Amino acid sequence: MRHILVTGSTRGIGAAITDALRNSARVAGHGRQDRDDVIGADLADPGAADALWDAALARLDGRIDVLINNAGVFEAIPVDATLPDWQATWGRTMQINLQAAADLSRRAVLHWRERGVGGRIVNIASRAAYRGDSPAHWHYAASKAGMVAMTKSIARGFAGEGILAFAICPGFTMTGMAEDYLASRGGDKLLADIPLGRVAEPEEVARAAAWLALEAPASMTGAVLDINGASFVR
Repeated sequence: MRHILVTGSTRGIGAAITDALRNSARVAGHGRQDRDDVIGADLADPGAADALWDAALARLDGRIDVLINNAGVFEAIPVDATLPDWQATWGRTMQINLQAAADLSRRAVLHWRERGVGGRIVNIASRAAYRGDSPAHWHYAASKAGMVAMTKSIARGFAGEGILAFAICPGFTMTGMAEDYLASRGGDKLLADIPLGRVAEPEEVARAAAWLALEAPASMTGAVLDINGASFVR
């Protein structure tokens, strides 16, 4: 049974991923605060990702086979904000969405090298990595584009060691965060931009993540899967 660390597992896509893996893997979840089945770590803290890895390793008896980087924030900052607010929001978003994922991926690569085995990284990025986002969310799009580039770099750099990396780029997904955004931006107008006529369900993203974590062929390493109802096609 694979041992898997899922970040941001307490709600939305992360909770759905945990549910999708429940019967086929041993999962260590992550959230802002400790709970019975969740390791608490505030990824806005530069040292938190490293501590989270150590805690997850202890909980999973010294072995992690798959890392799923799902935790992220989606916080607006207008272009006319004060410079300190602008930079603080950019810094927080990059720290949580990209730097923490990079720190965990680094630990995963080192762990698998030390053990002499391969492993898998699945990064939950966003359609915004390719299409961009709203005028108040440059930083979010930039962080997710960085995550896609990181995924491809890991795949190219470590495939020969059996270390595989994949990314998923969802569009709007019916989480609490997406519901609030749709309501604030006029849901009907946004839905009209999605040929499928609806946003994705968290379970759809979760099924793809579970498949990449457990079953996807090794030759797919470096692949980026789009789940956006054809609202952006590459």
